[in-house]
Amino acid sequence: QAQLVESGGGLVQAGGSLRLSCQASGRAINNYIVMAWFRQAPGKEREFVTAITWTGNTNPADSVKGRFLISRDTAKNTVYLQMNLLKPEDTGVYYCAAGPRPSSAWGEYLYWGQGTQVTVSS
Repeated sequence: QAQLVESGGGLVQAGGSLRLSCQASGRAINNYIVMAWFRQAPGKEREFVTAITWTGNTNPADSVKGRFLISRDTAKNTVYLQMNLLKPEDTGVYYCAAGPRPSSAWGEYLYWGQGTQVTVSS
């Protein structure tokens, strides 16, 4: 079994920073072809944020490029999302996901965490 658990969400002011964590169990994170972060705001579709392949290549969405950084700590079996210069439009539930191939489509991912709420105020 594979399980992903997100943490680190909260309420921050615009321009602030937050670091999300995704701890995996049942499988080492680098055994996945790709680990990704998605987010979903109320009334909106689930949106791709960024991803990292087992080789370390990343693919951030244009909306977060230059502000968000995905990274991993294999010793802790954890993937991180460092979010800087946060904007109100970054508000949403953030999900960690794992899949068999690089993709920005949420339907391509097989394993999902429960999500963690991020709220950015003006």
